[in-house]
Amino acid sequence: MRRGGLFIVSAPSGTGKTTLAKELVKTVPNMVMSRSFTSRARREGEVDGRDYHFVHPDRFTAMAEAGEFLEWATIFGNRYGTGAIATERHRRDGRDVMLVIDVQGAEQVRRQGLDMAAIFVMPPSFEVLERRLRGRSGAAASEDDIRRRLDTARSEVQARVTYDYVVVNDTVEQCVDRLRCIVLAERSRTNAMADTTDTIAVSFGRDRVESRER
Repeated sequence: MRRGGLFIVSAPSGTGKTTLAKELVKTVPNMVMSRSFTSRARREGEVDGRDYHFVHPDRFTAMAEAGEFLEWATIFGNRYGTGAIATERHRRDGRDVMLVIDVQGAEQVRRQGLDMAAIFVMPPSFEVLERRLRGRSGAAASEDDIRRRLDTARSEVQARVTYDYVVVNDTVEQCVDRLRCIVLAERSRTNAMADTTDTIAVSFGRDRVESRER
């Protein structure tokens, strides 16, 4: 069985990375989106196990100390982490895993030397990002919070050069199509196809291949 791949999607807050990932897994067979653990409280409408795995801050600390996270980071005062066991189980069963994580988490995974494809999603412009943040937050977010997210975005976009791919989220449909192309291309890399192609190559036989070359 083909071992599942590991894909990372990062983007500044308000770019729409979670929406893009959810739409992507609907269009690409045999791909799952990782559900992060978080120490923050549930927001209205969120469901445990669907949006995040919500855990008490003390449990999050214990999980981090026990090495149960593939990566974890503190983002705007709350902690988020990717479960290592669930990620490995999906990959072992042949499913590609999409991690929606920030640049801190992506760097942690990168330092582990794991074979992965990292994608950075950018908004069309800073002005568009600010409009999206204000429209998404409405009256729920303070001006200080919006400014903090915009300031963080300024530094995060500098990390785009450390990623394998960069896509612009001008429209959800077009961006999802670009992401889908990346996933399908990565699935056809020589190392990703090794198990399948080695089995096919055996059927050719060395003698027959060499005779054609002569």
